[in-house]
Amino acid sequence: MKVEKQLENTVTYTSEEAYEESLRYFKGDDLAARVWVNKYALKDSYGNIYEASPDDMHKRIAAELARIETRYPNPMTEVEIFELIRNFKYIIPQGSPMTGIGNPYQIASLSNCFVIGHDGSGDSYGGIMKIDQEQVQLMKRRGGVGHDLSHIRPKGSPVKNSALTSTGIVPFMERYSNSTREVAQDGRRGALMLSVSIKHPDAEDFINAKMEQGKVTGANVSVRIDDAFMKAVESGDRYVQQYPVDAADPVTRKEMDPSALWKKIIHNAWRSAEPGILFWDTIIRESVPDCYADLGFKTVSTNPCGEIPLCPYDSCRLLAINLLSYVEEPFSQSAWFNWDLFKKHIHAAQRLMDDIIDLELEKIDGIILKINQDPEDEELKRTELNLWLNIKDKAEQGRRTGIGITAEGDMLAAMGMRYGSDEGSEFAIEVHKVLAIAAYRASVYAAKERGAFPIFDVEREKNNPFILRLKEADPELYFEMLTHGRRNIALLTIAPTGTTSLMSQTSSGIEPVFMPVYKRRRKVNPNDKDARVDFVDEVGDSWEEYVVFHHRFKHWMEVNGHDLTKNYDQNELDELVKLSPYYKATSNDVDYLKKVKMQGEIQKWVDHSISVTINMPNDVTEELVGELYLAAWKAGCKGVTVYRDGSRSGVLISNEPKEQEEVHSEGVIFPTERPAILEADVVRFQNNKDKWIAFIGLIDGKPYEIFTGFSDDEDGILIPRWANDGFIIKSREADGSSRYDFQYKNKRGHKTTIEGLSYKFNPEYWNYAKLISSTLRHGMAIEKVVELINSLQLDESINTWKNGVARALKRYVPDGTEAKRQKCQNCNSTNLMYQEGCLTCKDCGSSKCG
Repeated sequence: MKVEKQLENTVTYTSEEAYEESLRYFKGDDLAARVWVNKYALKDSYGNIYEASPDDMHKRIAAELARIETRYPNPMTEVEIFELIRNFKYIIPQGSPMTGIGNPYQIASLSNCFVIGHDGSGDSYGGIMKIDQEQVQLMKRRGGVGHDLSHIRPKGSPVKNSALTSTGIVPFMERYSNSTREVAQDGRRGALMLSVSIKHPDAEDFINAKMEQGKVTGANVSVRIDDAFMKAVESGDRYVQQYPVDAADPVTRKEMDPSALWKKIIHNAWRSAEPGILFWDTIIRESVPDCYADLGFKTVSTNPCGEIPLCPYDSCRLLAINLLSYVEEPFSQSAWFNWDLFKKHIHAAQRLMDDIIDLELEKIDGIILKINQDPEDEELKRTELNLWLNIKDKAEQGRRTGIGITAEGDMLAAMGMRYGSDEGSEFAIEVHKVLAIAAYRASVYAAKERGAFPIFDVEREKNNPFILRLKEADPELYFEMLTHGRRNIALLTIAPTGTTSLMSQTSSGIEPVFMPVYKRRRKVNPNDKDARVDFVDEVGDSWEEYVVFHHRFKHWMEVNGHDLTKNYDQNELDELVKLSPYYKATSNDVDYLKKVKMQGEIQKWVDHSISVTINMPNDVTEELVGELYLAAWKAGCKGVTVYRDGSRSGVLISNEPKEQEEVHSEGVIFPTERPAILEADVVRFQNNKDKWIAFIGLIDGKPYEIFTGFSDDEDGILIPRWANDGFIIKSREADGSSRYDFQYKNKRGHKTTIEGLSYKFNPEYWNYAKLISSTLRHGMAIEKVVELINSLQLDESINTWKNGVARALKRYVPDGTEAKRQKCQNCNSTNLMYQEGCLTCKDCGSSKCG
């Protein structure tokens, strides 16, 4: 076992020094430089930075991989490895490996993704709490986590404790979501996927859980849909839900109409981009690891992005191959794809991925050593210790890898093919077929030199559809696998490449990630956020997309001899764009059904899964979304997620206001006369040592009015901590004046009413609250209301109240809303947006929720 020691006598850099050096490395790209320094540069807990640019990072990674290589025959040298990964050109280790390899300052895993769960039944508070702790323990080590809730008893089931009946799945969704938000604070990693079987009687409640504003905000949710459900939707037959979902003799059984639930799934996905769909029978049928299900490799859920279906305690490290770099003479009439170099590098990439498993095992040994040395009682450490022992066992037994690709769209454009065309789809499918065959051959060669994964058994795999597909495509490869085995239980995926893709755009000369959305035009230099006039481009919906298209289109112009110094007018630029291979390849141009069919064909050559979101315009119909999901299932996709432009911002309602109604700026229709009863959220917060409470009246999930003050006021706002919602009821006193009451239901369903909210709080608070409520009712955008509140010049005695009101209302600002006139406290960027009520910097990723 190797335990890394902290580096001695090494040079350190200030944040500004690292930024300036990285800015030179990225050829002046401010965004890429800041992302690298803030997320990936080697640093310790005291803020000391040990790397000045990605060159230093890549040397660190190459040195560690070369050290592992010396354990095996025919080792690659450090120089060879460095040349493969430098400048993000060919092979790109993804987030966790890039951050953690050779890092002596963090005790963290190299795995990007984990799934946790129980070998048997986990339907007890002990099992639920164990999963909760394991989730937190993994997230604090930077891992994204997925787990399935199908093992939890449905709502109303008898239980042998004082509650008498089960609450069902939804309260535990909120528990796991809150744990994620807790561990992910201050910009730390903490992504979560919750899944459930469509066969579970609580599936509809699960599907609806995130539709309530502010609920389950710390998790992605996906439904495991089986073939029987899809066939019943098509035929109009009945479908049976049951618990346990896999039992031959279930305790609970419910026959239902699947079409209604299917429409609910489609509506919610159309409305809010969730739930995602996992076509579970396809996943299990195609899964090579599930040939070893009885040995602990039964797939139960996926990682947060859905591209790695996993068994409990298995994990995966990710690496991407930059497809654009294999196009010789790109964007020219002579462009060609270098298949020989591509295959050679696939072999190297699979070998390096196997090395990363050895590095991960060292990291896990370091984590286990730390846990054993921690001063806490052994009883307190037991769950965490067993968690990592289980993860180590799965890594040793399966040696799972996750090779993927990036820049597929740009590869096609550089070859002169349009993304979404028949020609482009055929070429992309061939690329993935070659990738699959070459990666599996590399794993067979590694088994010959290093040994097969310990539980490899050719008899178990002989009827697996994916293996049979490889056998048909390359019989020689299959014969070699019979002889030598395979080094890794599963190898391939297509994951979102995130910020690592953004960084590679200027370091390698061309942007290698295809983001085919450009809708508006700006006259700005992409490195000048003060909008200095420089070059006119067609651009996307975000700063990142703008930077991407600038570099991509500019390079195409250079290759094709267009004068970059000329001051083009808009008509000239429009004509130039029409000549480029990106024209008519935007997300709104691509035929959606063709895209899912292409995904299904590519899926045949990916043994894990594909993380793909189908982007659709705002005016797309629910019916088309439903057609898309059915087509994806029939095409053999393992999962699909639809994102309709603007769907994260809430329900869009008819633009034609009804009589006596006002249209809120976000599309919600507010009545000019207050309804007698409003749904309400209860928000508790603390400023300094003072505890506050707010009652926020809602219409269509949007704030309409607010009452707030001290929660322990002498008059008493005595409601239990678990009461988070209820109703605000407008009533009349005997003298004709109005008052506002709050009503909630206790755990037995009985109504409890607190009369006179307006009398419970300090009169000055009440007067200001009426003013704020007036701005809400008359349609001022919620982020503008928050800005207004923050700008109020009030006495010091009321500032605490003002800050609390702003905090309470921030949670209702639609995700993605730009924050004006504010700066990031981490990097001073003004490129901020609201995300789940927090101010998030789009440049460095830091988040402030206070």
